[in-house]
Amino acid sequence: MNASKRDTTSSVSHFILLGFPSSPETQLLYFGLFSVTYMLTLMGNTAIVCAVWWDQRLHTPMYIFLGNFSFIEICYVTTTVPNMLTIFLSTRKSISFVNCFAQFYFFFSCGCDEGCYLCIMAFDRYLAICHPLHYPHIMTKDLYTGLAIFGWSCGFILTLTPVLLISRLPYCGPNIINHFMCDPVPLMMLSCSEDTTTQLIYSTLNVIFMIGTFLFVLCSYFLVILAVLRMPSTASKHKAFSTCASHLAVVILFFGSVMVMYVNPGSGHPVKKQKIVTLFYSVITPLCNPLIYSLRNKEMLAALRKIFRIEGTSHKI
Repeated sequence: MNASKRDTTSSVSHFILLGFPSSPETQLLYFGLFSVTYMLTLMGNTAIVCAVWWDQRLHTPMYIFLGNFSFIEICYVTTTVPNMLTIFLSTRKSISFVNCFAQFYFFFSCGCDEGCYLCIMAFDRYLAICHPLHYPHIMTKDLYTGLAIFGWSCGFILTLTPVLLISRLPYCGPNIINHFMCDPVPLMMLSCSEDTTTQLIYSTLNVIFMIGTFLFVLCSYFLVILAVLRMPSTASKHKAFSTCASHLAVVILFFGSVMVMYVNPGSGHPVKKQKIVTLFYSVITPLCNPLIYSLRNKEMLAALRKIFRIEGTSHKI
């Protein structure tokens, strides 16, 4: 019986990703559109990483966390978009079994890391605004270094279990995924047997992580807003609210779209809706985050101007 199961599991060596079925002309249009989106996303997030790395004034916990978040965004889009662009130009549209689950693992690991970093940044703002006098003593170099490492490692550890469980399901055909990436829900639907235990574990981990991190962020900013309302200075209130508004906008974009898809994977989302929602949080949100999170920040803008001015001067020399 075990041998039979291994043969059945190994009968599928690759999957077919349909992407967005349409005419060749439309495929080229999609390729151009998402190529530009991908390049702009890389440029925006790379600019933030470089600004935090090179400008000494930004070597504070808030901007160090932001720089790490932007670097995760770069990894996040790179796990799916290049392969999606290849699908637009390819006639085979296939991805190997191993590469499919590697994409699944790294994409969702980076996604979980983003959720962790949103919690870390919310905690940092809570300490800075609600406990400003104690902040330098609490947010020490050891603490923010430990938080940065935790933010990176959390997703890669949590995602390992569902990836291993879903990869061990028997796949005997068909192998066609009506999606542009190796998403866990279509993968489980392709399995020869309905493993309710795997689905339950997957759903439970999703609910605990997403609801837990989302509530942590909301509670942190609720306390921040209460502290801001008690500030006597109008200028201080405006600055604090501006920072909170940017953070919360990213939180809503990220958690809102992700929860629709993955908190209840068995709810039977229409295929088109799955693709659009996944496209939104995997491609559009990383493009918007640099604009929302950092480029409205005066210190970040000043750092970017300084970097590009120096690079421009060096180029002339």
